[in-house]
Amino acid sequence: MRRRVLCVWFPRLASDLALRRKPCRDPFALVQSIGNAGHLHCLNAAAERAGLARGMTVTDARMLCPGLRTAAADLAAERRGLGHLVRWAGRYGPKAGRDGSDGLVADISGVAHLFGGEEALLADLSRRLAGMGLLARAGIADTRGAAYALSRGSGAIAPAGATAEALAGLPPQVLRIDHATVQTLGRLGITTIGELESLPRPALSRRFGPGVLLRLDQAFGRVAEPVVPDAPEPVFAVRLSLPEPIGLAADVLAGTERLLDRLCGSLRQAGFAARTLVLTLRRVDQASVAVELRLARPMADASRMLPLFRRGVEEADAGFGIDQLRIEATAIEPAPPEQTGRFRSDASLEDLVTRLGARLGLEAIERLQPVDTHSPERSFVRVPFAWSTPARDWPARPDRPLVLYPPEIIGHEGSAPPARFRWRRMHFTTGRATGPERIAPSWWEDDPGWGRGTRDYWKVETLEGRRLWLFHTPRDPAWFVQGEFA
Repeated sequence: MRRRVLCVWFPRLASDLALRRKPCRDPFALVQSIGNAGHLHCLNAAAERAGLARGMTVTDARMLCPGLRTAAADLAAERRGLGHLVRWAGRYGPKAGRDGSDGLVADISGVAHLFGGEEALLADLSRRLAGMGLLARAGIADTRGAAYALSRGSGAIAPAGATAEALAGLPPQVLRIDHATVQTLGRLGITTIGELESLPRPALSRRFGPGVLLRLDQAFGRVAEPVVPDAPEPVFAVRLSLPEPIGLAADVLAGTERLLDRLCGSLRQAGFAARTLVLTLRRVDQASVAVELRLARPMADASRMLPLFRRGVEEADAGFGIDQLRIEATAIEPAPPEQTGRFRSDASLEDLVTRLGARLGLEAIERLQPVDTHSPERSFVRVPFAWSTPARDWPARPDRPLVLYPPEIIGHEGSAPPARFRWRRMHFTTGRATGPERIAPSWWEDDPGWGRGTRDYWKVETLEGRRLWLFHTPRDPAWFVQGEFA
């Protein structure tokens, strides 16, 4: 039986997964923060047609495509989604695993006849992935390297024993060769795998090292490359069966405490912490009630988890009694380092956010993170509290107001702060004014709020006791209030 390998490539995996529930026909991109700038991580087809590309900064992308819609990239969700696809690919072969961060590989030796042949297998796979809303390209060949090249190239089937003919016209980059080497090959006029294969091996080794020869040998079957299936993800779940049904919330919490002690012990031993827990209460009528707990921070501390379950348990309908309890950690993360002993940090803030998140949703609770810019409106961003860490050092800036308002116009006269002005139905008299501090708009950003151009900011202390932050726009004369100091 000849060995046959299937490789599947998902060119837009992250964006396809993000848009499965809410499709978007407008240009859309997922953004990943690198340093102080956002870069495009993955794009949909409309964004690619608009001339955008991965790695481009968000600022440059908006200049090319002002209507671009963006969302934050979730690398953990992307990995989980690919893991689900790998398990699903087990229907096509007993060995299936990840192939990089955007593909999967499966050994389909002796399996294709169950689907009516390799063409029928590939058609079935393509149809099912299209139904999931995922763009995919697949290749089948005798070797893993050749199947990888076909999935990234023509997306075809190489007949058994015809690997060389199938790969001859493909570009060298589909062999998993680094970008610098591919560029050098292009400058030398080598644009196909067939041309690369025909070159003398000693010369290739001296010029590019052993990496190019290894990829060629793997693709043509001269060096074995196994398909290693993904190891099964660890499952952390505990169950307690009761000899007699219970119905009181106190009794359910007592059983939950016993389960949490066992579960947290298993998590700590494996080096993990729970992010999401599900407590399933099975009633005597075989119906089940699920209580989900989403934590603001990964933890494996039973004493902290138990009080957070109280509200859900008290609201659960016990029916005629509960005869089984089961707790599963449905989302886990590597355990974060924690201070232990006398100087252990207070975790009450995370527990408070968890309680609020149970009512409002964790995504609704946010914190502020600094942005390195002079524009007051853009000097911070809102990020979900549960999936971020507090900024240690905010950029050093001149004194800024405690409260920042959207600019509110108060007059048009003069370039010096007005001696008297009316704001929010109140009359003020200027006592002392300090300034100006000139701030110019960012020319590379299209911000409608800066349509009047450069601003001259003043700190104004009024005789009525209010300390306000005013600015004047010289190009289109007007005065505005934007903030208030303590």
